[in-house]
Amino acid sequence: MKVPGVTDIGIGILGGGYMGKAHSVAMAAVGAVFNTTLRPRLEMICASTPDSAEKYRAAYGFARATHDWRILVNDPAVDAVVIATPQETHREIALAAFALGKPVFCEKPLGASLDDSHAMVEAAEASSVPNMTGFNYIRTPASQYARQLIADGTIGTVTWFRGEHTEDFLSDPQTPASWRTSGDANGTMGDLSPHMINAALALLGPVDRLIAEVETVHSQRPGGAVTNDDHGQMMCRFASGAMGQMYFSRISTGRKMGYAYEVTGTKGAIRFDQEDQNALWLYRAEGPEATRGFTKILTGPAHPDYVPFCQGPGHGTGYQDQIIIEARDFLEAIATGDPVWPTFRDGMEVNRIVAAAMASSRQKTWQDVSSF
Repeated sequence: MKVPGVTDIGIGILGGGYMGKAHSVAMAAVGAVFNTTLRPRLEMICASTPDSAEKYRAAYGFARATHDWRILVNDPAVDAVVIATPQETHREIALAAFALGKPVFCEKPLGASLDDSHAMVEAAEASSVPNMTGFNYIRTPASQYARQLIADGTIGTVTWFRGEHTEDFLSDPQTPASWRTSGDANGTMGDLSPHMINAALALLGPVDRLIAEVETVHSQRPGGAVTNDDHGQMMCRFASGAMGQMYFSRISTGRKMGYAYEVTGTKGAIRFDQEDQNALWLYRAEGPEATRGFTKILTGPAHPDYVPFCQGPGHGTGYQDQIIIEARDFLEAIATGDPVWPTFRDGMEVNRIVAAAMASSRQKTWQDVSSF
């Protein structure tokens, strides 16, 4: 029996690993969590070999599987495409899907290079079909609330931003070389920095100019040479006039998910750390000096996108919930035809800043982001 106002939509997901699983679970759950008008049908999943594709099909509940992305994209039962494959594959897949008029959700970074991003944005906008770039961390209820506080002027005029995305999965120099240690797209600036750059843009708006240093600390590992970067830092000036500082690292010993930021304004300040993702720290410059201080706000039903997951304040949401929120937004874009942030163009803006940072590190000078 067809439910009035509810239409099924065939979903094809490319990639069955870490993010492929996350998006598969999200598409299976989003209709129940958010009661969406479009209900995803897990139509086809693609992986690198027939055996792995069949394994993921059975595990995640897809109707069919393939090891050829072209079969998935061209299948008439696949209405929308989710790209969760390595960066160097994003461009070709997206362009093929847009040529068929199919909406595309693409994991960050948008492509393996800024040239890829430009081509993908051109194809997306020429097709006029919904498109989104995957930046999940900014969708926590706490970070959504931080965006609201800043936009509402709660902390006044923003004067300074500090952000980091720091992890330690390659902090041990004896960790063997792998695909992660080869190619710019897999380095820290290609892999980790886009998330925090996206957060900076979401919270403060465009970046005008920057200066950066990017470095490989462990140039040799068991099994081979390292050809990409371990960490990088930048200073920047936002179009609003605010100053900024960001640091990105895969060798930050002790940091597991160090997606953290501080925002300072003329009337207050905000602090957030993804390792405690259900809390936001807020300082208001008001009242007696003796009672001023940062207040820890535990997320709950009063905060964005919290209630669909849990009725209890302080009970919290998790990583998978961020992906489900993304799935809701993607389906909403398809259902309404209206762009939902972040589009491919928003994803390209992140890549422009990465390109400017890499150029700054090479040339040891400030760079205007608009020139990239």
